[in-house]
Amino acid sequence: MDLLKEVGNARSIGIAGHMRPDGDCAGSCLALYRYLSQIKKEAQIDLYLEPIADKLQITEDSLRVKQENVEGRIYDVFISLDSGSIDRLGFAEEYFKNSIKTINIDHHISNTNFGQVNYVAHDASSTCEVLYELMEKEYIDLTIAKALYMGIIHDTGVFKHSNTTRRTMEIAGALIEKGVPFSDMIDNTFYRKDYHQNQVLGRCLLESILLLKGKCIVSCVSRKMMEFYEVQSADLDGIVDQLRITKGVEVAILIYEADIHEYKVSLRSNGIVDVRKIAVYFGGGGHIMAAGCTMRGTLHDVFNNLTPHIEYQLENKEGTGAGL
Repeated sequence: MDLLKEVGNARSIGIAGHMRPDGDCAGSCLALYRYLSQIKKEAQIDLYLEPIADKLQITEDSLRVKQENVEGRIYDVFISLDSGSIDRLGFAEEYFKNSIKTINIDHHISNTNFGQVNYVAHDASSTCEVLYELMEKEYIDLTIAKALYMGIIHDTGVFKHSNTTRRTMEIAGALIEKGVPFSDMIDNTFYRKDYHQNQVLGRCLLESILLLKGKCIVSCVSRKMMEFYEVQSADLDGIVDQLRITKGVEVAILIYEADIHEYKVSLRSNGIVDVRKIAVYFGGGGHIMAAGCTMRGTLHDVFNNLTPHIEYQLENKEGTGAGL
């Protein structure tokens, strides 16, 4: 796809990513916003995202993110990034639907191709990797490079997931050559936690339970617990990955209470179980080894509905062992 040709002479361009933006979502949106702002200087360019976690606000463009929903606003072109389906755009869904031309750029295998123009590279590690390939390289400055690098390290787990390819490493190297402070960025956006985040992590590890003969580990976070530790949902990042590396575990699950009888579920696999299939079954999405969904009912309902799907795959060894 020729990105600049698809954007054409648009006078107004909207950009949005999925709800609860993670590193790849925030990185790709910030990178594309800066890229188009440099090239399409006469166009109005607006970036819409739900609040970005402080640690992911690595460029000054983070301050330009909009969260309002203005009725009747129509864009010449609206670009969705890192969203597997249109409903994942949240409040920006209406902007996308009402725009004259829509472009969908992603890497999720579960993407529903909901744009008029769709560019979904299933073999890419991240949407930031996809964007790098679509960008004219002379326009990639340090600000864009930092945003792209952040997305790549977050969706590859700092290059440890099996979605990391030779091309991923080549792109990361090219971004480092732009001056990306890669060591600090990895620490600050991926590993570093504040005191409250460490406390809730410890609580989740302490109260985790093993299921299915030790092949599955689960931990839950209630609203009361989040209030006690003064944390938000974004502060739970990384907990499910820490659970996943428990010896003998094939699937890790983190469940947190979002509302009365409503739970957000994060799933991670070590290869045998395709957690994307499970998440899609319950209306969510993601990757083979990292996925999520929203489930309703009691906490016991969530447990009882999830575990048969995991048990079935464990018994039939359906997972591919492929990467994210």
